[in-house]
Amino acid sequence: MKVAVIGASGQLGSDLIKVFDDVIPLTHKDIEVTDLSSCEILKELKPDVVINTAAYHKTDECEENPEKTFLVNSVGARNVALICSEIGAIDVYISTDYVFDGAKKEPYTEEDTPNPINVYGVSKYAGEILTRYICNKHYIIRVSSLFGVAGARGKGGNFVETMIKKAKAGEELNIVNDITMSPTYTKDAAIAIKEIIYNKLPYGIYHVTNDGSCTWYEFAKAIFEITGIDAKLNPITSEKFPTKAKRPMNSALSIEKIKSFGINMRQWKYALRDYLREKGHI
Repeated sequence: MKVAVIGASGQLGSDLIKVFDDVIPLTHKDIEVTDLSSCEILKELKPDVVINTAAYHKTDECEENPEKTFLVNSVGARNVALICSEIGAIDVYISTDYVFDGAKKEPYTEEDTPNPINVYGVSKYAGEILTRYICNKHYIIRVSSLFGVAGARGKGGNFVETMIKKAKAGEELNIVNDITMSPTYTKDAAIAIKEIIYNKLPYGIYHVTNDGSCTWYEFAKAIFEITGIDAKLNPITSEKFPTKAKRPMNSALSIEKIKSFGINMRQWKYALRDYLREKGHI
């Protein structure tokens, strides 16, 4: 099975290319998803599966750049889906927990109705819809709060590295303690995505995160507990940390669906410890 990974140098993409045997890594230099003619390269490569991790995901910037956001996250998804449909490839679109509004008290399931509250979330939901109706052979994979060894290309790192860097510099850290999410180690997500494809699970939507959920403050606290770094850490409310884009108060994702197919994800603290060890922090 030949697998093309769009966004191969990104945080998730770089782990995806490690888990597949016959893989075609495609970076921004190789393919521009916003340009349909650029996506024609997929016709030459003839992959059986295309995993589209390309995204514009600087959430606050997205509020000020809706055109770019929709071009990458929605039109880009459409372009990839059109080519996949034409060549008979499976289209794997990587989506986000931000398609939900955060009003639910429990983790969101794949059956819950999306209701995004920021431009980024709306653009990704539009990408989901376009993928679904253009390409019959599709997997929509929603991930959340990613951290991986490569770091987020567009963000210059990830939350874990930012926390460690700031703490070592002696900065006092005020971290939001009323927004809940599901931390996800990209290494674990990549393995689960491979299992979904190789096990030929029914086409549709799947949530892929590490098991469990926490607030950003609890996540930061765990980072410093595991590394032993002495950090000045304070819990604050999201009201005290205003951002341009609204964030869902609860975007934790339920992974019961993939569990029902025998795909088990380890608890996020174990994944975090493994990540910190791999990065040389412990």
